[in-house]
Amino acid sequence: MSGYAPQISARAASLRPSGIRRFFDLLEERRDAISLGIGEPDFLTPWHIRDSGIYSLEKGFTKYTPNAGISALRAECARYMERRFGLSYDPAGEILVTVGGSEALDLCVRATVNPGDEVLIPQPSFVAYGPVVALAGGVPVPLAMSEGNGFKLTPSLLASALTPRARVLVLPYPCNPTGAILKKDDLPALAGVLARSNILVLSDEIYAELTYGCRHASIAGEPGMKERTVVVGGLSKSHSMTGWRMGFAYGPRELIAQMTKIHQYAIMSAPTTSQYAALTALRDGDTFVESMRESYNGRRRYMLDGLRAAGFSCFEPRGAFYLFPSIRAYGIGSEEFCEKLLLSQNVAVIPGNAFGESGEGFIRICYAVSVENLKESLIRIERFVRQL
Repeated sequence: MSGYAPQISARAASLRPSGIRRFFDLLEERRDAISLGIGEPDFLTPWHIRDSGIYSLEKGFTKYTPNAGISALRAECARYMERRFGLSYDPAGEILVTVGGSEALDLCVRATVNPGDEVLIPQPSFVAYGPVVALAGGVPVPLAMSEGNGFKLTPSLLASALTPRARVLVLPYPCNPTGAILKKDDLPALAGVLARSNILVLSDEIYAELTYGCRHASIAGEPGMKERTVVVGGLSKSHSMTGWRMGFAYGPRELIAQMTKIHQYAIMSAPTTSQYAALTALRDGDTFVESMRESYNGRRRYMLDGLRAAGFSCFEPRGAFYLFPSIRAYGIGSEEFCEKLLLSQNVAVIPGNAFGESGEGFIRICYAVSVENLKESLIRIERFVRQL
């Protein structure tokens, strides 16, 4: 008797599992381990935001919403972007509410990339960019960032990567995993290079509220760039709402229309309860964001000083909530370092090569955990590297 053999698509089969998930699987087998691996705020969603979600349920707001999202939420998104970042978007056509920032990234790629088109991806960066491009039939083109220039995309590197097949540039700043940012004065030169091409910018700004020492600046604010940029935002990192799955796409009307069409067929609409909670978060969440950022800034400085005192070479991050120290001095690869640290000291961090080949020789440490755990993890990490 013959059994059914599942017909798996070649694109799906070619995807490598996330390098992050493997370490989470190892972590589940460890008792009393300290995890510095998961990129998730350790704060609860503020009560007034949770209460808005609860109230929407009590009022029976449990039906589908418009595909693009509740009109009041899109209007609040527009006010928020103007207030926080000086960007102006029309709620009726230039804003789409998505299931987390990840869906917004996927929609933009699927709406713009044809088979064989190239998507330029600065790395080290978020693990999902390459697989999303591959699933759309595109060709991910990694652009290796270096610690020497602050893990920034330089105009010369961008110019050298532009080919007739280049369709999209992913701009992942503030950056996961490096914590690198692009300052306002970094943007004009990049915009000048882009102006000589017909490339779209997919600007992942999910960590825009988490910058230290300066305000986030979006390339969409540069002259001539708004009409060729899709800005991806959301509330997961800024308002500690990871499980609510609230993301937003801001961009040119004709492109947002195509993304909405795909969203319509694949998702229908973002979760209704989450949309009502998001409305409150955007309208009345600034104080919480400021408080959380200040807390993370203290932890950032504490961990940076502690790692350097333990002998690590570590770039100073100015955004997100990660550190990306070099481990090249210890003579072992990133995965081996992380596995041995977990098995011997019960501390979980993520190997840098999970974020692209240029991340080899580094590890990612998330400092969005309690100060007590950060202190203990530094003791254990220092003990581990002394043994090496």
